[in-house]
Amino acid sequence: MEHPINILERYWKFTSFRAKQEAIINAVIAGEDTFVLLPTGGGKSLCFQIPALVKEGICIVVSPLIALMKDQVKSLNDKGIKAMALTSGISYAQLDTLLDNCIYGNYKFLYISPERLQQELVQDRIRQMHVNLIAVDEAHCISQWGSDFRPAYKNIKLLRQLQPSTNVIALTASARPEVVQDIIKELDFIQPKVFKQSFERPNLAYMVFHENDKYYRLETILKKNAEPSIIYVRNRKLTLEISSFLQSKNITATHYHGGLSNLEKDTNMTAWINNQTQVIVATNAFGMGIDKPDVKTVIHLNLPESIESYFQEAGRAGRNGDKAFAIILKNDSDESLVKNQFLKVLPTVNFVKQVYRKLCNYFQISYGEGEYQTFDFDFNTFCKTYSFSSILCYNALLLLDRNSVISLSKQFKNKVTVQFIISNNALFNYLNTHKDFDVIVKSMLRMYGGIFDHVTKIDLNKVATKASTNEGLLIHALQELERDEIITLGLANTDAQVTFIEPREDDKTINRIASIIEQQNKLKQNQVAAILDYVENDSACKSIQLLSYFGESDVQPCGICSVCIQTKTKPQDMNSIKKQVIEQLETGDQSSRQLLKTINCSENILKTVLKLLLEHQIINITQSNTYKLSHL
Repeated sequence: MEHPINILERYWKFTSFRAKQEAIINAVIAGEDTFVLLPTGGGKSLCFQIPALVKEGICIVVSPLIALMKDQVKSLNDKGIKAMALTSGISYAQLDTLLDNCIYGNYKFLYISPERLQQELVQDRIRQMHVNLIAVDEAHCISQWGSDFRPAYKNIKLLRQLQPSTNVIALTASARPEVVQDIIKELDFIQPKVFKQSFERPNLAYMVFHENDKYYRLETILKKNAEPSIIYVRNRKLTLEISSFLQSKNITATHYHGGLSNLEKDTNMTAWINNQTQVIVATNAFGMGIDKPDVKTVIHLNLPESIESYFQEAGRAGRNGDKAFAIILKNDSDESLVKNQFLKVLPTVNFVKQVYRKLCNYFQISYGEGEYQTFDFDFNTFCKTYSFSSILCYNALLLLDRNSVISLSKQFKNKVTVQFIISNNALFNYLNTHKDFDVIVKSMLRMYGGIFDHVTKIDLNKVATKASTNEGLLIHALQELERDEIITLGLANTDAQVTFIEPREDDKTINRIASIIEQQNKLKQNQVAAILDYVENDSACKSIQLLSYFGESDVQPCGICSVCIQTKTKPQDMNSIKKQVIEQLETGDQSSRQLLKTINCSENILKTVLKLLLEHQIINITQSNTYKLSHL
């Protein structure tokens, strides 16, 4: 059996393990059931990948995150390690072949969603595999009190029956003590080896600032710390708005959200990773699998939905061990905004029933039918048809997806049909004068034999690859060919696909998951309450507040967060600051920002002094929001 360090060096080019990694790997190799709680950036994937490479056989990795599965499979394949992922959109015949490859093709990793474990074919083939390890990623999803609970995770117990002698490793980046116990119980661990790394980040200063003008404070922070930064915002529109604002202030910035094309995502991400831009402004779609060690600042311009998500996003700062900052900018409107965004959009059981019935009617599914039927789904049209609030409806569909009633694939795609409507000779005469289209047209003719005779559905990606172009240029070329009356073109955009996993049973279907819906709504309410408590609590060290949430005790104040710094600041002479303010205003009206630049005191102290001077009518506020002396 090869030593783990040799595998680490050969494939990952590291010469030593991070804290706890080696002990975890040794426990897994020894056949122990193992629970791993490592914060974001702790190197969880190596804890199952290296033992799987040490031992004979294949490792089954269960994960709910399709994008992360694809990233890890690509990374392993790039290293010459045989890995595959069973994602959605695979036909039965393809699935059959892929599973055979896992049995006979020397594959080392099979990534699979928990929903796939319900298929008899998958269960049958797993029985025949030489499985050396079962890895459960994002293991908090198995607990009803964990973030993003997915009932399909309960299927993982099946793997223990299919491979009774194989040990299991469960991994998560964030779990409260009750969730940890729930995971261990649900996965039927016996005498588990439990590895927890403290959530403490001594180099990371957690800051919460109350700001009426968040944009100005944002500019100040980023110019003071002109190093790689991430700004998290509430929606896609804001990513563009904030990045444009920063650019106008000569701060290089780009943006990232789930609605960008893959090319735009890769371009913007690469520019930021390579330090061509200082800042990336993003929704919470950004960050999974990102390991940029030199991020100096992570700023939340809007309140996050939970301590769990905040801790993961904030934890992307300072992974190189240098001092870094995790900052939340808040104001008086944030509490109502976070409640509107995350609580008022929680669908009730009755609303979920309504959406499910309308969804079945929309696709004309009869009672008792519909199992494993797939449909292209235009979400916006569906909402307009039934006058649904788009965000409430989307959350209801997500609940149906998480509870394995439907499968909702959210990738944007183009459905394209083409038919050539001129003769062969006329087409080649046309190509003689339109050389730009020659390769594209001939690629389609070779790939689709009946394209002259009937309307043919074409695969944009495959045609673009064969013609050595990209999908955008290909669509433009097809539109030109349509204008020149060479082809008929059907170009329909769909933003999703829906697969019905269960036969239609209307209320009966939803009644089975009603208690889960209500419990998850309660969990979300508790999470929002916890994040509001965190941002409002200015008396306890911010690091201690976060660590306490995750069950850690006996922790010392960090000394560098916004609360600790305020505590350590020596009391300033208020009379001296009052005198300085009056002296400055004798030279003319000034804003609080102008005063702060010339007076050596903290922003909070200046606000206190200005308030006192206003109360004593020594100064007034002008119509332009500046301050002036009352007697002038």
